[in-house]
Amino acid sequence: MNGKASGTFEVQMQPLWQSEQTEGATLGRMSLDKKFQGELEGAGKGEMLSAVTAIPGSAGYVAIERVTASLHGRAGSFVFQHTGTMTRGAQQLSIVVVPDSGTGQLAGLAGKLAIRIEGGKHFYDFDYSLPDGQ
Repeated sequence: MNGKASGTFEVQMQPLWQSEQTEGATLGRMSLDKKFQGELEGAGKGEMLSAVTAIPGSAGYVAIERVTASLHGRAGSFVFQHTGTMTRGAQQLSIVVVPDSGTGQLAGLAGKLAIRIEGGKHFYDFDYSLPDGQ
C-alpha cells in the first residue's frame, strides 16, 4: 500500500554540546523534540550532530529521530534518519525511514519525508509505503 501524508510540525532544539570555534567548523550536538500534526499525528524525539563552517550558509548535519505517532489512523513508532547539507544557503536534505524500524501497525513502513518552511511555519509531506494488509 502506498500513501501520502501532509501536515505541520513544531520543533524545539536544545544544545547539548558545542566544540570551540575553529577555522574549519564548529561541531555541535542538539536534542530534537517535535510535535507532528495532520495526517501524521504524534511526537518525535532524537539527536542531531552538526558542523557549521565560517562561510555563512554552509553547514552539515545528521540526525536520528524516533517518531511515535498515528499515520492515517495506524498507530506505532518508527525512526527517521536525517542527512542535510547547505552550501552557501543552497540546501540538500534527505529524511528517510530506517528500514525495519516500524512497530505496531506501522511495522514494515518505508518512506521519505520532505519539509518546507513558509512564513516561519514548518510543513511536511511524507511519501510512504506499508506492506499489503496493513
